[in-house]
Amino acid sequence: MAYTTIDDPSAFFQALTYTGNGSNPRNLTNDGNSDLQPDWIWGKNRTDAGSNHASQISNLSMNAPVDSTQVSPDNSSNANSPATTYGYCSAFLTDGFTAAAGGSNGDVYNANSKEFVAWQWKCNGGSVASNTDGSITTSVQYNSTAGFSIGTYTGDGNASVSIGHGLGAIPDFFMIKGYSGSGTKYWVIGAPNTAAFGNGGSNHVFLDTDNPIMSNTTIWRNANFTSTIVPLGSHQAVNHVSSKYMFFAFKNIQGYSRIGQYIGNGNASGPFVYTGFKPAFVMVKPVTNSGYNWVIMDSSRNPTNTIDKYIWADLTGAEYDGTGISLDVDFVSNGFRFRTSRGEVNLNTATMLYMAFAENPFVTSTGIPTTAR
Repeated sequence: MAYTTIDDPSAFFQALTYTGNGSNPRNLTNDGNSDLQPDWIWGKNRTDAGSNHASQISNLSMNAPVDSTQVSPDNSSNANSPATTYGYCSAFLTDGFTAAAGGSNGDVYNANSKEFVAWQWKCNGGSVASNTDGSITTSVQYNSTAGFSIGTYTGDGNASVSIGHGLGAIPDFFMIKGYSGSGTKYWVIGAPNTAAFGNGGSNHVFLDTDNPIMSNTTIWRNANFTSTIVPLGSHQAVNHVSSKYMFFAFKNIQGYSRIGQYIGNGNASGPFVYTGFKPAFVMVKPVTNSGYNWVIMDSSRNPTNTIDKYIWADLTGAEYDGTGISLDVDFVSNGFRFRTSRGEVNLNTATMLYMAFAENPFVTSTGIPTTAR
């Protein structure tokens, strides 16, 4: 039996919840078992409706209020509008980050008396290397233990190109976002190792919309993802001439991360989804049906079952607490089960794409099972 190589997932992923105090700047410290210096921060004001999500990566300089380095998962604009107005991460710390306040239009990181969540992933401390596996050179940081890479590149507008992702395996989840240049820059996602998406076609989905799987040959150009490269067409969302892009690539790591799919049953007791760990974070979307948003739930905002607080990844709404729309889920020692027939997470016969990261592995590296729940 193979065991996890990550006994403490908090070394690579943490979700920090905190109450804003309006101070500028403010250093925020993670509370996991391990210190975590984040390389990707995804933050959200949980209190206010109409508050954008905020995403920043350590590949780009975060030590100054550079607007183009912050983008919002809930929209397809090139950059947040702007970081200096709405707040931003001004530094990545050894165990957390520094929040800098915005102007009069709000603050996505530290508005006084507001509740926040910051989902954080560790990669390689912002240390990047040039990757020439593809026809377009990328600047990539990679963490082999966590199966995670973050890269940037500049598009050339050609119809048949490729970029190196650095994973050393076909990505289970791959996402691109443009952060400068003209044209709409959707958050484009591929999941080539799942049956719903497949490899060698052009199936993709957008993080910032409720659209189902679509096929467009100017995205992946009907070519294969490989252990070294991602195929790109000329679509402005992935390869507009002179536009700048960031990407995120994950491969499944036993006991720590899992990207996959399940089929909804439309019952109050949904299908059990085996992950091989107790989740700390789960993001779900029905990808075969239109009109359903991305749902994020985590054990930091909801430490005990049943978990009912959720955030729409593609919308600016405040956090829902289960009142009115119930999306209840149980996080157990080896997976999760939704306790609702709601279509957002358990649409009958629909294929649901999910992305999950661990709180605890089901079995440690020495073969010791965790306590069942």
